[in-house]
Amino acid sequence: MSAIIGTPQYVSYFDNPHGIIQGAIGSALAAGSVVGSLFAGPLSDKIGRRDAIFVGCLFWLIGTAIQVACNGYGMLIGGRIINGICVGITSSQVPVYLAEIAKKEKRGSIIVIQQLAIEWGILFMFFIGYGCSFIAGPASFRTAWGCQFIPAVILMLGIPFLPRSPRWLAKVGRTKQAIEVLALIQANGNIEDPLVVAEWEEITTVLALEREGVKGWRKFFKNGMWRRTIAGMSVQAWQQMSGANVMTYYVVYVFQMAGLTGNINLISSGVQYALFVVFTGIVFFFIDSTGRRPLLIFGAIGMGICQFVVGGVLGSYGTYVPNGVGGNLNVIVSVSGSPSHVVIAFSYLLIIVYALTLAPVAWVYAAEVWSLETRATGMALAAVANWLFNFALGLFVPPAFATISWKTFIIFGVLCFAAAVQAYFTYPETAKKSLEEIEIMFSKGGPKPWKTRVGESRLDAEIERVRARKFSVATAVAPEKDLGYSEKEFA
Repeated sequence: MSAIIGTPQYVSYFDNPHGIIQGAIGSALAAGSVVGSLFAGPLSDKIGRRDAIFVGCLFWLIGTAIQVACNGYGMLIGGRIINGICVGITSSQVPVYLAEIAKKEKRGSIIVIQQLAIEWGILFMFFIGYGCSFIAGPASFRTAWGCQFIPAVILMLGIPFLPRSPRWLAKVGRTKQAIEVLALIQANGNIEDPLVVAEWEEITTVLALEREGVKGWRKFFKNGMWRRTIAGMSVQAWQQMSGANVMTYYVVYVFQMAGLTGNINLISSGVQYALFVVFTGIVFFFIDSTGRRPLLIFGAIGMGICQFVVGGVLGSYGTYVPNGVGGNLNVIVSVSGSPSHVVIAFSYLLIIVYALTLAPVAWVYAAEVWSLETRATGMALAAVANWLFNFALGLFVPPAFATISWKTFIIFGVLCFAAAVQAYFTYPETAKKSLEEIEIMFSKGGPKPWKTRVGESRLDAEIERVRARKFSVATAVAPEKDLGYSEKEFA
């Protein structure tokens, strides 16, 4: 939307939407995402992670069709809400799927690929929107929105070729298929590989214990689970409250404050998305070796500094423009000269820090902290927290720009430092640990978060134990009948 909301075609057709109206248009996607996230967990547990993603794509096709055919901002908001249902399902369940099929040493990098793919999509759509801005009339934004059909159709065609999650297969009793998929992922199909045996034992042991525990919604709060619930939901909330997505949604407005207009503004805004892609690509190479904690803590501090600088410069050197810069009633303060360069530079720096830290790491961390029994619904709860704050910010940032102006950035700066404090005291390190042993990190007798380190995996010792006794996976599976598993295959 950011490449479109400043074009004359959009402003003219929708009667110069501003304030709460533009906020509603911008936040409609997030509102739908909350709805999608709420039923994504039960849906994923019922039909599987892979198939839940497919269902999400159907909502995307419907929402996109409504947007392309819209005759006013009411239909536009409705179409974006339905698109948001897809985003809620996929944003919560894709990290779950990737976490459950990835090797522990590469889990962070694999989930970063998801974030990188999202950013490539944003970059492509931004410049598609920019290119379509040269088309006269409503065909300009209709063409841009119509391009959203393409990625959904490609994904739907590719999904049937992806494996199901072995942990979900174990959860629903499809034991034989679960072992085969686990072996395919971890050992090129060798079901007697020590890694496969050790990990299968760990999965089934933890699953058996979880089934003996608390049922229903209480399981998210009883027996120390509240620590994981708070960690998973808060890391997603802080990602939004850092204010970085204000740049994603409304960077055109921020650069208008810095004196950029027309094509220069749009191209400069596009540079931001390119930086997003480049630096998220860089974090792929070190997220698993550096760990989650340092990136979350120092990333939040770095972003807070950037927010303070942007807000401070606008507050100190800005000129009040009561009728809106260039007639845009969402932008009532403007700077020029060196101060404008500082605003642009630190806006870019904010996105760079965000791309290296909170943008990908929040999704990785939120997908890792849950147990197998709670992961799909737990990640859905985390996504609800993300999209609720995304909705709130998308809705209220335009009115905030129009009223408290530069003070908006100061508020985000304070929130960034608050995020760093909570990350230090409550987020244990999860990098290079199996999903099952992460449960120990959050247990009542677990280590203090600030004393945890990357690696130190218990699974490595288990692999050596299995290798020493040359235990076969057939022996490991024999007791599974006691867990109530069925060998029956489901279509």
